[in-house]
Amino acid sequence: MRKQLIVIALALFLVGSYGAVFADEAVLIDFSQLKADIPDPNNQSSMVNNKATMMDFSGTAGASYTDDQKKQMRTSLAIRNWDVVLSSSSKTTTNQALSLTAEAPVASGKYKDQAVMGIRVHFPVAEFNSWARIQPPFEIPAFERTVVDGQGNVTDPPAGTPNSPLTRFEGNYDQNTKITTALGVVKNVGVIKSVAVTVRGLNFPHGLSVVLKDADGNEQTLFMGYLNFDGWKELVWNNPAYVTDVRNRELRIFPLYPKSTPMIKLAGFLVTRDAASEGGDFVTYIKDVKILYDEAVIQTGRDIDDENIWGIVNKKETERKNIESKAFGAQQVLRYLEETKEDQNANPNWAETPAPTK
Repeated sequence: MRKQLIVIALALFLVGSYGAVFADEAVLIDFSQLKADIPDPNNQSSMVNNKATMMDFSGTAGASYTDDQKKQMRTSLAIRNWDVVLSSSSKTTTNQALSLTAEAPVASGKYKDQAVMGIRVHFPVAEFNSWARIQPPFEIPAFERTVVDGQGNVTDPPAGTPNSPLTRFEGNYDQNTKITTALGVVKNVGVIKSVAVTVRGLNFPHGLSVVLKDADGNEQTLFMGYLNFDGWKELVWNNPAYVTDVRNRELRIFPLYPKSTPMIKLAGFLVTRDAASEGGDFVTYIKDVKILYDEAVIQTGRDIDDENIWGIVNKKETERKNIESKAFGAQQVLRYLEETKEDQNANPNWAETPAPTK
């Protein structure tokens, strides 16, 4: 009798956890894959960009720039390239200059010899609420299929090369673990069940959120929790609207081809500081972001290659890629032009001359 009760309880548990068993898992981003491995064009000893995520925006710069100048218009998702944007009330010159990201090597422990994203934010000392958003240097493209060589040159794939199932920023799929490790974009995402971020706390009472963006450009800020702990910890957000039992879900049928499947991309992180908390420098480290989700469309075998006949999806993706590239490129060119205006002589002689005394 007891064995029968155990079997019945186990069966009920499996039925109740149906969604957890069959939800798909993906690593939305892993910062250990974003180490700088491409040298600066003007300084081969300095690694500044990440090969896997290189983007070249020189195509939108016009014909008046030299080749050397256009080389500077390349960027990537290398950890040090991420931006820290402060709230308007906190964005003083000092606070902004002292707020940045850095590539942080791990010397021991579970993540030994890996790199993580180090984040430093200089919050105001005054007692008022503040926030800082850590975001990629450009919006992560969803339809990028270019190839990158060892020197970071970005080119289109050779003619006739078959398209990979995953675009460049969708990363790779592991057949053994059944997990996709992406570079900021995951497609075919229906309902998100949960989001987890691996973060190292240093006993700061500040809050951490993950910002996601969907295919329509809508952002969702998910509060992960507070960082008032010491060491590595996985903070998890569970979707309160997720319905585990499929019998209680609202079931709908969606047209398939040529509808593009829904997706999400990482838009950044948000660190919030309460007015009652200590201001000044804040430091933390982030390893990765993982998601559990239901597929939007079940992938089934098709006896007709719709795209090969009509080419509708490819045309739409190409148009969208061009729009994204122009938007990213314009911002990158403006940044490059601003850098060229900066004084190149860091220590002029006259600046070291002491002021005359009376």
